[in-house]
Amino acid sequence: MPLLEVAGARLEVERISVGREALAPIVMLHEGLGSVAMWRDFPHRVAHAAGRDVVVYSRAGYGRSSAASLPYGVRYMHDEALTVLPALLDALGIARPFLLGHSDGASIALIHAGASGRPVRGLALMAPHVMVEDVSIASIEAAKVAWRATDLRARLSRHHDDVDAAFAGWNDIWLHPDFRAWSIEDETRRVRCPVLAIQGEDDEYGTMAQIERIAELAPDVDLVRLADCRHSPHRDQPDAVIEALVRFVDRVG
Repeated sequence: MPLLEVAGARLEVERISVGREALAPIVMLHEGLGSVAMWRDFPHRVAHAAGRDVVVYSRAGYGRSSAASLPYGVRYMHDEALTVLPALLDALGIARPFLLGHSDGASIALIHAGASGRPVRGLALMAPHVMVEDVSIASIEAAKVAWRATDLRARLSRHHDDVDAAFAGWNDIWLHPDFRAWSIEDETRRVRCPVLAIQGEDDEYGTMAQIERIAELAPDVDLVRLADCRHSPHRDQPDAVIEALVRFVDRVG
């Protein structure tokens, strides 16, 4: 996997080309414990179903990318959205992408579209967070217990060069008292591109209030509520997600 120098870090980047370079590519932003590898075959399925190139990368501290500075601050997603992501897009020559984000990645996509001043074709958001809910904190506390008591560390270690730092960076900041006041509602109000927001009815990290709030704040939002679906719609309901995504990019792009 090639490593690209971006904003002082070496990032693991993969581009899946389907030979239609004239169309806006889809740039995928992973969850709080995600990486290129943890998307599995989903980026390839998206690229071929949508007929567009897909770019996927691991943030600093995740996957095979270089280390990140710990501990994270409350604005760590803003740093990614407003500093790293613009530099990555420039390095790849991508001017107006679709952004497809999951969880933290979906929040980063919202911040970028609302506050970077850069053009975005559209946002596809899976299990996004625009505010901190009690259910989110409870599940992140449960993940900390699982980290100590189960094989979670061993399973994640296959996907991250420094799995301890990857887990601590995400878990520690979400459980920090200062993070309870975190919100990106102001940034979401400034989003002007079309938005597809997808939420599982059984999501253990967030409720339907997240995507409903996005629909209240942004002017052009399609909501998709998925039954029998937890926090990872692309794993629990991949066919439904891809169908909604293709319909969305065809309408917008």
